[in-house]
Amino acid sequence: MTSGPGADVDGDPGLGPYLTVPNAITLVRLMCVPLFLYLLFGVEERYAAAWLLGGLGATDWVDGWFARKFDQTSEFGKLFDPTADRIMLLTAVVSIAVDGSVPWWFAIATLAREGGVALAALACGALGVRRFEVTWWGKCGTFFLMFSYPFFLASHADISWAGTAEVLAWVFGIPGLIYSYLSAAQYFPVLREALANRSAAT
Repeated sequence: MTSGPGADVDGDPGLGPYLTVPNAITLVRLMCVPLFLYLLFGVEERYAAAWLLGGLGATDWVDGWFARKFDQTSEFGKLFDPTADRIMLLTAVVSIAVDGSVPWWFAIATLAREGGVALAALACGALGVRRFEVTWWGKCGTFFLMFSYPFFLASHADISWAGTAEVLAWVFGIPGLIYSYLSAAQYFPVLREALANRSAAT
């Protein structure tokens, strides 16, 4: 019986694709979201919440690297990882905007991109197009934004370098928005092609 990555776990063929180290890393990162909310709103520790969110952004690459390095990629992981990233990013955007540490226009621009891609993905799914692959631009956008929002939060904390944190927030934030919208632009030709193919078939 094989015991390598993707092999059955305890003889259960349904668990192999799920019980992998990369998926466990993703799950641990996702479970940090409630802690982030507690630090921000429960005990009002903006600086601690910023550090936690920055750590989640900095470890975004770990699960993917581990999956490729040790041949533990799976279809579930390809869906779970970006879904967890979206949950963490959206939670950060909304909560930090509610806290007042980020301009609402910036938060809305981030949310609009995420909403547009989600709608395009749903439309493609309804047309029978397989799910979108996460692009390099999309990963860069998420990575930069996951650093930008902690810096916005730190800029409103009672720390000596709050002004520097605000500058860094924009240094990461503007490229993050640009990259995220560039990745979104790559999805819509897929949707347009799917619509054209469906029209031709009817």
